[in-house]
Amino acid sequence: MANQNDLLDTTTIRAAVAGEKWATEKVIEHYAPFIDGLAVDEDMKQHLILKLLEELPNFPLEQA
Repeated sequence: MANQNDLLDTTTIRAAVAGEKWATEKVIEHYAPFIDGLAVDEDMKQHLILKLLEELPNFPLEQA
């Protein structure tokens, strides 16, 4: 994810913040390797995904 080519595009970010299902799925897919690396079990993985989804509406769009 450190590579510039690995960043999510602005359209996807804005759609995810707006709650578009396709975009939230893309965000989860994008961060799945990072989440998998942090989670010690499936429950923690689901918890991390839930927290990601809860925080999406708070993303500062003016920086996107």
